[in-house]
Amino acid sequence: MPITEPASQAAAPAAPGAAGARHAGWRLPGWLVPATPVAAELVVGGYRLGGASLWRDEAYTLAAAGRPAGQIAGLLLHVDAVHGPYYLGMHLVIGLLGSSAAALRLPSLLATSLAAGLSAALGRRLARTSSLPAPALTGLLAGLLYVAAPQTTWYAQDARPYGLVTLFAVAASYLLVVAVGDGRRRWWAAYAVAIALTGVASLFALLLLAAHGVTLLVARARQRPLPAGTARLRPWLAASAAAVAAVSPLIVLGYRQDGTLGWVSRPGLDTVGKLITDFAGSRPLIALGVVLAGCGFPLRLAAVPGDRAAGRPGGDAGRRPAVAVTPCAPCTTTSCAPGTTTSGAPFTTTTVALPWLVLPPLILLAVSVVKPVYVERYVVFGQPALALLCAAGLAWLARRIAGSPAGRRIPALAWAAALVILGAAAALLAGPQRTARLTSSRPDNLRGVSAVVAAHERPGDAVFYLPSEVRVVSMAYPAPFRRLRDLALSASPVASDTLTGTQVWAPVLARRFARVPRVWLVRWTDQRSVPPATKIGREELVLLSGMRLVQRWTVQSVVLSLYAARQ
Repeated sequence: MPITEPASQAAAPAAPGAAGARHAGWRLPGWLVPATPVAAELVVGGYRLGGASLWRDEAYTLAAAGRPAGQIAGLLLHVDAVHGPYYLGMHLVIGLLGSSAAALRLPSLLATSLAAGLSAALGRRLARTSSLPAPALTGLLAGLLYVAAPQTTWYAQDARPYGLVTLFAVAASYLLVVAVGDGRRRWWAAYAVAIALTGVASLFALLLLAAHGVTLLVARARQRPLPAGTARLRPWLAASAAAVAAVSPLIVLGYRQDGTLGWVSRPGLDTVGKLITDFAGSRPLIALGVVLAGCGFPLRLAAVPGDRAAGRPGGDAGRRPAVAVTPCAPCTTTSCAPGTTTSGAPFTTTTVALPWLVLPPLILLAVSVVKPVYVERYVVFGQPALALLCAAGLAWLARRIAGSPAGRRIPALAWAAALVILGAAAALLAGPQRTARLTSSRPDNLRGVSAVVAAHERPGDAVFYLPSEVRVVSMAYPAPFRRLRDLALSASPVASDTLTGTQVWAPVLARRFARVPRVWLVRWTDQRSVPPATKIGREELVLLSGMRLVQRWTVQSVVLSLYAARQ
């Protein structure tokens, strides 16, 4: 997606007398604003990329994407169609790079890195239309704040599609701002493509359209009279409809397979608390994040016609296609000169980022009261919005300090408070960033489970997976499990076009069980006390009751129990 700005969006020439202010400060090269966060995320997210164990969802990625393309298509007709495009893409990755944890996670890292760069570009553009000082520096801060979030690192090191979802969401938000300001069809077409890709990566991310709709309505409502460039609802509706139509086959398949969300429970207050904590990075950072994001709220919700900045409300501004904003406050670290006006979309950081951050999780939580569908990873594409708001808050704070008597005497004070805040945030984020790379931060330690089996299995050993979905434990690091006889398996996952295979009937299981010397029982820790829901599961426990327990291991989310025949 483009990160350069069309000519119609560039800043107008600086007002007379601005040259001295420009030379008093400094300017960031245009390419450096998006490039720095990209490089930073490649380093931060790439460090120990393959260090943590694969967890169950990543095991599903490996098991599904590792099949031939035709068999992937067969799988999608039965289950997990919503992840079909991702599996097909990962099939190519596995063919090129192999199936190591680092190779599986590399697409997520690259997507997250590009999302950081686009966040910086979007932050710079919105800083200009928000009349913030140093738009380039503000955009750079937005990109780096996104990189600094521990949740960003977690999903950059996750072999699932959520890094791609975030990239497409940022691209769509950027293109919305460009399309409204520019008005040409090519930008609306690009926006429609970005929204479609967002939906293909995650259907729930189409909730971004609700946020964009609110952004347009707020901007429209705040502009009186309406300048050209504000009334862009029709092309937005057309582009959105085209995107949804393109994704509609996936929507239909996903609706038919909605039973795959049967494990999702209704959210409570603890769910909301975890969402806020994860977005902030840690509990101590919640207050700081709220304050920083809130600092941008005193900014106008939408830019106003440029003549108001000149002291003439109304006038010809309402008939101009470009919307001029008020000059930046004096600031020696600015990258735009005082008096500079910016043409383009009538948006501020608040009007774009706040609906993007709040509405998708709010809608999903509200729906989940009736039908549980909320899972936190479905809304992580809002993390860049928080970074944009916090960067705007820091810039607003710098502007206020620059306009104070102390700031006018000592211009360097303008960003001193921002640097102090960033230093404190970095100190508070160091621990969570380190934790995000650890296996303990993942639901499962499948590498550890595999190691236990490899160390203690013997020829002739069998295995029960209770329930059958626990068979995914064997898919991430399959070598030791291949030496175990899966007594309850009727048809393999590949042969049955399923993720975990199909089960035999109870009489067949009993015949297979005869004369088995040892059996491994694999269960989730949170289901150990739950009675089996299927007849075959109950039969497995009956058969094991005649054996003696040799040893039991608990490896994070998995319980391994080894049984042997009584002598």
